Amino acid sequence: MARDLTDIAEAAAHLAQARRILVIGCSGGGKTTLARWLSTRFDLPFISMDREFFWLPGWHSRPRAEQRAMIAAKVDQPRWIMDGTNPSSFDLRMPRTDVVVWVRMSRLLCLWGAVRRWLKWRGQARPEMADGCPERLSSEFIRYIWTFERKFAPMVDAGLREHAVPVLQIRNRAQMRQLLDLLAARP
Repeated sequence: MARDLTDIAEAAAHLAQARRILVIGCSGGGKTTLARWLSTRFDLPFISMDREFFWLPGWHSRPRAEQRAMIAAKVDQPRWIMDGTNPSSFDLRMPRTDVVVWVRMSRLLCLWGAVRRWLKWRGQARPEMADGCPERLSSEFIRYIWTFERKFAPMVDAGLREHAVPVLQIRNRAQMRQLLDLLAARP
């Protein structure tokens, strides 16, 4: 059973000691920015699931069996921070994860984040995405963000509850700032 970390200071202590961190959440919410920051702060290898496992050039999906084999090999490493939600691979990732940060911002913030990202990277593949996958903003993607909490969050929550991993849910920018401030102040 997952254990919710409700105290930001306690969560910061967990993160500062963790060797394997999973950052999950809806697209556009800031999970990649947080994961990159944590990677730099704690010198943990950054793993983008989109770039390393899911996508091939031209937005072609890598075969599922190949994805799972690649994920299994990566999570076996002693230290990492992984950016990506996909609950279908929780069975591989959770047993090796020390702490989960679920960036759970409002859908309006997520939509705004996705639009800002599209404006910044339009026509280019951003660093967290596979080569040959230029940033895009489709009606399907917008619908995914808009319905994430209703359709996908329950699956994420159920998957998390199957594993004994501490989980911090960050629901607003103030909590994010508080966490970053606490982690920046740690020796």
